[in-house]
Amino acid sequence: MDIYSHQASNTRKTWALLGVLFVLIIVVGWVLSWYYGNPIILAVAVVLSVGMNIASFWFSDTIVLSMYKAIPVNKEEAGELWNIVENLSITAGLPMPKLYIIPDEQPNAFATGRNKEHSAIAVTVGLLKRLNKAELEGVIAHEFSHIGNKDILLQTVVVVAVGILSLLADFFLRSAMHREDSRGRLNAVFLVLGVLFIILSPIVGTLIQLAISRKREYLADATGALLTRYPEGLASALEKISGFSGDMEKANHASAHLFIASPFRGKHEHGFLAKLFMTHPPVEDRIKRLRA
Repeated sequence: MDIYSHQASNTRKTWALLGVLFVLIIVVGWVLSWYYGNPIILAVAVVLSVGMNIASFWFSDTIVLSMYKAIPVNKEEAGELWNIVENLSITAGLPMPKLYIIPDEQPNAFATGRNKEHSAIAVTVGLLKRLNKAELEGVIAHEFSHIGNKDILLQTVVVVAVGILSLLADFFLRSAMHREDSRGRLNAVFLVLGVLFIILSPIVGTLIQLAISRKREYLADATGALLTRYPEGLASALEKISGFSGDMEKANHASAHLFIASPFRGKHEHGFLAKLFMTHPPVEDRIKRLRA
């Protein structure tokens, strides 16, 4: 798949995902409307579904940045980082993104936004501490590749989608545990739906993340290396990033796929199931490809 096909595929996947969210919330509204015998609930669900899709499209990047307490910075506050981003912005022919710093010691970074005109790059304090200029350029070029390849909106909307699945699971389970029918029995419909959502939501959430494809990381690595003309910079950066053993303080599985490398380290990365549902390709393979 070439870059243009990849971009078109991401656009299709984004709209498909927004469509699934729209239908999912309406279905839940229909179930509640049927159960309570109140058609107003279905109307509210339709309005809520439209609202959630609008929020996902326009505000998902703000939601993600706030999740990680990302702090906006300017040229005076982060001169070297700003200069690197500005130079790569010119080289890539992309608008200058907003810059954010995440107060976390784990070296990591991600790009977000709804399009290249409204994009942002966030890096952790740990990344700035541990990487030299060439390595930092490699990471930023990788993130610019996600912006140019139109990965960012799809990646960020997925965070909202997985979050909605978790909220629905919690809602149905609580309804099943606390609501009783007129005969004093737990409502079977809510109990079954609650259990199904609890079991399926993390699996579906992970499958949605994997649907974005691990190949996007290989493509962003390759495009980033072409942008800097120095593959070793990103390869060395990935070695340092993967060599840090601590988890991010606010890491969560819904947004793990956004980062250049998994925010979960050590015990979280081992085991058959963990490897099966990895949101990133193995760092060793990425480094090997870059150095080849």
